[in-house]
Amino acid sequence: MAQDLVETVSHAAGGGVDLLPVVILLGAAAVAVPLFRRLGLGSVLGYLAAGVLLGPSGFDVVTDPSAVLHLAELGVVMFLFIIGLEMEPSRLWALRRQIFGLGVIQVGVCGLLLTGVGMMLGFAPVVSFVFGMGFVLTSTAIVMQMLGERGELGSESGQKMVSILLLEDLAIVPLLAIVALLAPGAGDTSFLTRILSIGLAIGAVLLLIFLGRRIMNPFFAVLAAAKVRELMTAGALLVVLGAALLFQAAGLSMAMGAFLAGVLLSTSTFRHQLEADVEPFRGLLLGLFFLAVGMSLELSVVAENWQVIAAGVVAAMLVKGVAIYIIARLLRSSHGEAMERAVLMGQGGEFAFVLYTTAVSAGLIDGPSNAIFTATVILSMVLTPLLVIPMRRLMPKKTMSMDGIEEVNGLSGRVLLIGFGRFGQIASQPLLGQGHQISIIDNDVEMIRAASQFGFKVYYGDGTRLDVLHAAGADRAEMVLVCVNDAKATTLIAELIRDHFPLVKVMARAFDRGHAIELREIGVEYELRETFESAVRFGGQAIRILGASEVEIDDAIEGVRNRDRMRFEAQLLGDLRQQDLLISNAIDQARESGVEVDPNAAEASAKASTEPH
Repeated sequence: MAQDLVETVSHAAGGGVDLLPVVILLGAAAVAVPLFRRLGLGSVLGYLAAGVLLGPSGFDVVTDPSAVLHLAELGVVMFLFIIGLEMEPSRLWALRRQIFGLGVIQVGVCGLLLTGVGMMLGFAPVVSFVFGMGFVLTSTAIVMQMLGERGELGSESGQKMVSILLLEDLAIVPLLAIVALLAPGAGDTSFLTRILSIGLAIGAVLLLIFLGRRIMNPFFAVLAAAKVRELMTAGALLVVLGAALLFQAAGLSMAMGAFLAGVLLSTSTFRHQLEADVEPFRGLLLGLFFLAVGMSLELSVVAENWQVIAAGVVAAMLVKGVAIYIIARLLRSSHGEAMERAVLMGQGGEFAFVLYTTAVSAGLIDGPSNAIFTATVILSMVLTPLLVIPMRRLMPKKTMSMDGIEEVNGLSGRVLLIGFGRFGQIASQPLLGQGHQISIIDNDVEMIRAASQFGFKVYYGDGTRLDVLHAAGADRAEMVLVCVNDAKATTLIAELIRDHFPLVKVMARAFDRGHAIELREIGVEYELRETFESAVRFGGQAIRILGASEVEIDDAIEGVRNRDRMRFEAQLLGDLRQQDLLISNAIDQARESGVEVDPNAAEASAKASTEPH
């Protein structure tokens, strides 16, 4: 019925481009992804669910998911290009042990065990090998997406998973070669042909390295000199797709070609521009990839072979997950890190589809086996975001190591400084230079350890807790400096001190003008917007370079301070319209554009910029 509706609307639209399926896909993603993220299920599961509903097994809006999947694979390609941009060669070299050590161990052990799972399900040894080695290739897209959403790509555990994923992406190359060798009639292939195919692959890698080192930077310099934004975008897409095409023509993975291109450009001055240009395409196509994977799930095949598929999903994910956990623990990972890796990497991935399709073409597996294997992988991908939810809830909370950290207790400094980040460190120097006794507390363990290396004694404590303030000696201090990098925490600390230690003077770091007004209304002695003074001095240096004298610089800076002080006091009294105290460029811009200027406004601006302060 849904398909009939689509066809009716499409015919009504005339003979133009059929936009209805595209609109429906985008609409489904726009509804499903925010909904699933709101429910805490993640965006990946939202895309997959939308794909199942729109595919042949659902409302049949898209009748050929494979065509969409082929296009959407470019999302994975661009994703790996961006990963490559983050992986400078030196950083990649530093991860060599994890990539070729941990990665090889995990792929080898899991591949062997999963081949056994295939044989237990009743498949022939060769077919089981194809199934097992396909399932061992974890979904780069899902794991990277979930790590990125949680901001854990740069963490130590995240880097280990990225290293394993890179090795698995590399593994698709020899696996495809093995499938070709195992294919019926593969023995007829001459030795010379095999040597030529290997040489072609090596040549493609060397050619891309040469282009990356010698050609790409000058190429982007020429595009940048043209100062046409869309040319840089076109150039970025040309590099990504060109590298992918080169590797595909050489029989290698498109994604690995894009990754290598990203690595070669990771030290380029155009790196951030390239990332900004490719990112929108990457996000859109990666979402489309997950939609296509969901649409590829044939529920009819699942229904007919549900026992085999269910057993395969459970057995494969369980065996792979347990193996990953044991390997991680043997290599000295913590229980939490090993468990997280086992759950996140326990599923099959997108490269399994490539391997299975190649095996069908080579005559190693038949169509029904391919459908069963594909459904098994897809279901494992669907289950992974769901398994992460209970894993997160059941896992014990990560505890900070307090080795070498002393908790706050019975401090008695004349001044209490709360928050020893960049702001607090600088603020402490004049006081320490004058010989004042300062008690310092912070709740960042790593920062406390770093400060101790420079001779500072910083105690662990959360200044938003009243008991910690008592232990830090806030009731005995003459002054408290609130220097934390959190506006809400600053406000809460100021309120606690006002309510419980009203005789203590409070100075606070303000986030912006609104926060400064809020702090003043609480009753702090002094507040300072964290960027105000540095910005004023920055502007003073600018006019110095442009030729202003020292007297003119001092007058200009003091004028800015005075006008800002007047605006601030007026805003405290509820007058938010003190725009005449701001020097604006609107009048100069209007004059340059030939627009008539109100003489009163011009006089007010001139007076504000020249009056003595």
